[in-house]
Amino acid sequence: MTHERTLDVLFTPADFERLPDRDLSEHTCVVFDVLRATSSMIVALANGAKAIHPVADIPEALALRRARPEVLLAGERHGVRIRGEQTGGVDFDLGNSPREFTPEAVSGRELVMTTTNGTRALRACSGAGRVFVGALLNLETLATRIAAIPSRHLLIVCSGTFEESALEDVLAAGALVDRLGADWRRGHFSDGARIARDLFRSCADDLEAALAASLNGRRLLQKPMLHDDVAFCARRDSVSLIAVQERNQVVRALPEAP
Repeated sequence: MTHERTLDVLFTPADFERLPDRDLSEHTCVVFDVLRATSSMIVALANGAKAIHPVADIPEALALRRARPEVLLAGERHGVRIRGEQTGGVDFDLGNSPREFTPEAVSGRELVMTTTNGTRALRACSGAGRVFVGALLNLETLATRIAAIPSRHLLIVCSGTFEESALEDVLAAGALVDRLGADWRRGHFSDGARIARDLFRSCADDLEAALAASLNGRRLLQKPMLHDDVAFCARRDSVSLIAVQERNQVVRALPEAP
């Protein structure tokens, strides 16, 4: 592997689905699914959830519930909470709105979570040396941690929407690239990283409006119960928390530095 520092951004599921075939052992990966899986994970952990188990599909989630009846099931398909007609009779406890993951709902609990794209992206990165869960909500804290670790290869993964890229994820990737600054541009600074950074800079003055204009944002704004998720997920730097996916594919909050 090259000794040059590298920074790259992947935009679509077609990109991240090839990651299990790559050697990522010396890479730090950051996964963004701003609307809404990674935002919901950050909020859940900030509100006291013990751990989150991202799974790829509904059958895997149900199998974990059978093995561990105490876990909460969380997830969505087509933006709305998974219901019994999709599972053979089991309603999920939570959907994928970050506003659902209140202290009353999740404190002290472990969650099993499946979403259309975000949990798939996290699982695809499981071979990386480090995997961070990213959102606009915790961007500053995340950038500070990444700047402090001795990693030479940073790969930012945008979860996308179904099989397409997602504007909100590319914006968050660009915000992270912009925040990390010149040190990361001295090595291999990919065109993908440059595209994401330049897009973010064009929208930085009103991230909520940019998220609202995205395909996912427009879909959420059309659903009265989910309308407020767009503004919620646009609240940059509102949570001081680092979330990592461990080697066993469980997502946890890192303890605060003393």
